[in-house]
Amino acid sequence: MSTIAFYDTKPYDRQYFEAAPAASRLKLQFHEFRLSSETVATVGAARAVCVFVNDRLDAACLAQIQQAGVRLVALRCAGFNNVDLVAARKLGLAVIRVPAYSPHAVAEHTFALLLALNRKIHRAYNRVREHNFSLSGLVGFDLFGKTVGIIGTGKIGKIVAQIFQGFGTQVLAYDPFPAPEWAAARGVEYVDLPTLLGRSHIVSLHLPLTPESRYLLNAENFARMKPGAYLLNTSRGKLVDTAALIDALKNGQVGGVALDVYEEEEGIFFEDHSDEILLDDELSRLLTFPNVLITAHQAFLTEEALREIARVTTTNLANFLDAQPFLDQTALVNLPTP
Repeated sequence: MSTIAFYDTKPYDRQYFEAAPAASRLKLQFHEFRLSSETVATVGAARAVCVFVNDRLDAACLAQIQQAGVRLVALRCAGFNNVDLVAARKLGLAVIRVPAYSPHAVAEHTFALLLALNRKIHRAYNRVREHNFSLSGLVGFDLFGKTVGIIGTGKIGKIVAQIFQGFGTQVLAYDPFPAPEWAAARGVEYVDLPTLLGRSHIVSLHLPLTPESRYLLNAENFARMKPGAYLLNTSRGKLVDTAALIDALKNGQVGGVALDVYEEEEGIFFEDHSDEILLDDELSRLLTFPNVLITAHQAFLTEEALREIARVTTTNLANFLDAQPFLDQTALVNLPTP
């Protein structure tokens, strides 16, 4: 039975992975710390490693795990920007992911953030807990009749667009790889990025992080947004230039922000720092704005999503080690160079 070393794990990871049907075909070894070139010695005799969004698999780390006998890197998430794929290919390491665990989980969290931010639910909750029943400062706006811009129309972006239509909004979309048949069937209008930014009351990001999409929302594009527009990001932190976002909030160009991701979240998100001073000045500044709502990368965190992540990941791990096909070939990020 092959050993799999899991990194950056929490109690819910252990719960769902141990209950997965294919777990009986594997020996699961859980670590709470992240995998990097500094912690790679803990791989031991593992044939594969299972990592999350903030594990750092650069060329040095990959070379060390390959020397230790690892043949497969399994990401229990959809994104893979934290893995040096060129180095992995040269080293003979296959890389897999979970391409679609529950797009509804992320889409629904996007709306939880938007509705809480717009209707000031978080502020009202704290007031009422202190027996303050004043409504001053809690004015929001109707979503009905507004124009919404969806940047990225993959599985999650499509669901977000469809939910927005249920609120009676007009939906614009931008994607380098559009889906015209879906758009025509749903009444969604594809436009270029400047047009989307200029017309949208709400902009929602649903893109992977690539060299082309890094800092897509920068000073230039914030200036193109409709003054007072809201920004939602439940995708990847580095899609947004935080310094430029802070400036846009200060001058009122951006009217509100809801984030589930942050560009420098590694070492901060997923951990309890309540007894420490937060040393990240930009995150600290964001938290001072009354029109900013941040959650710590929890959009994926539903029972259905965790169950599917565990099922797909353990099955693909076991199948790879038994020389059987993956459940879905879209799980394969890259094959090693022959």
